[in-house]
Amino acid sequence: MNKRKFLKSLTFLGIGTGSFFSAKNATAKTIAEIDPNAADFWDQIRAAYKLKPDYINLENGYYCFLPEETLENYIKHLREVNYQASSYMRTVQWDNKAKSAAMVAELIGASSEEVVLTRNTTESIDIIISGYPWKAGDEAIVSNQDYESLLNMFELAERRYGIKVKRIDIPMHPKDDAEIVAVYEKAITPKTKLMMVPHIVNITGHILPVRKIADMAHGHGVEIMLDGAHAVGHFDFNISELNCDYYGCSLHKWLSVPLGCGMLYVKKGKSQQIRPLLAPYELDQKTLLNLNHTGTHAVSTDLSVIDAVNFLNKMGSKRKEERLRYIQRYWSDQVRDLPGVNVNTPKDPHRSCAIANVGLDAMSPADMAKTLIEKYQIFTVAINGAGGVNGCRITPNVYTSEAEMDKFVTALKEMSGNA
Repeated sequence: MNKRKFLKSLTFLGIGTGSFFSAKNATAKTIAEIDPNAADFWDQIRAAYKLKPDYINLENGYYCFLPEETLENYIKHLREVNYQASSYMRTVQWDNKAKSAAMVAELIGASSEEVVLTRNTTESIDIIISGYPWKAGDEAIVSNQDYESLLNMFELAERRYGIKVKRIDIPMHPKDDAEIVAVYEKAITPKTKLMMVPHIVNITGHILPVRKIADMAHGHGVEIMLDGAHAVGHFDFNISELNCDYYGCSLHKWLSVPLGCGMLYVKKGKSQQIRPLLAPYELDQKTLLNLNHTGTHAVSTDLSVIDAVNFLNKMGSKRKEERLRYIQRYWSDQVRDLPGVNVNTPKDPHRSCAIANVGLDAMSPADMAKTLIEKYQIFTVAINGAGGVNGCRITPNVYTSEAEMDKFVTALKEMSGNA
């Protein structure tokens, strides 16, 4: 798709790269004002956000809140849809949603026929799990480090269809890719139909060698579904090179779309075998839209996808990835070898990006998170035993500074007795 023509096609709604700011936000950096060649580039990016001064936010993994320009454009979309009311909903909502989905497809290297917008990763992947052509006795493979609600959906499939779900443990500190691939391959039997693999493990930040896993799975006649909840907008990849059959992502995470926007990718030719979770207006459509009906939804969020992609493109996907990896390694390399400190994320740089997990021998994850917020004003989330992981998930973002991570490192050293 020609991006310029796409933007021009939306001008009738006032949807574009510009934004309007209220007086209180007049000092926030806009996309147009950011100089990508300036030495203070990341300070400019930081200035594009309105940061809460009460604490250091190291829990961007749940929701990467919006830079001010995206937020103001989102409010503008809300006002415009409200202004046009039913005339918008009955005329252009579906075309505009398709255009936003096509831009996401372009971002990840897919065709527009392979991508639809959903509300989140859970919905995207549940569509595939619930609609898969299961037969009694079929088997699926998942991991103990997968997202809990997705594991619950597989349990529902066990109850409904009489399938068997096998769980494996992903090596936390693998010696090489082959070790990870072998764990998944060992679980395959002639009855295995589908394998769910996290593109990046949500609780540890471990980026898996998903292409190698997919090639192996396909060699056994097994389809592969990737949980990419934290991938799009986080690190650079081309989905056509992953060789997956299905892919789900939450765009309100690292792409910083407003809450309630996700993406479902289904490889061309695969959608017809999946039964819809909810009945569409027109049954038995021959496209991915057959799986994409949810009724009336927040269309203003769909419109904000373009603003979020514009902001990402200003940074550059690869440049953002390098920054996020740098800021994670900035803190984790300082504490990885300290006594009583356990970094639950692989050491090899290519196996992680922004997300990492750290635990302390001296206290539980819950006490660790409580101490960090109450004593050091650092907000994190405790991961207590999920998939064998004990620690706090640490997720800085592009606005996070080295000085803030220095405070976090100091806190870890004091809490672990290494001050």
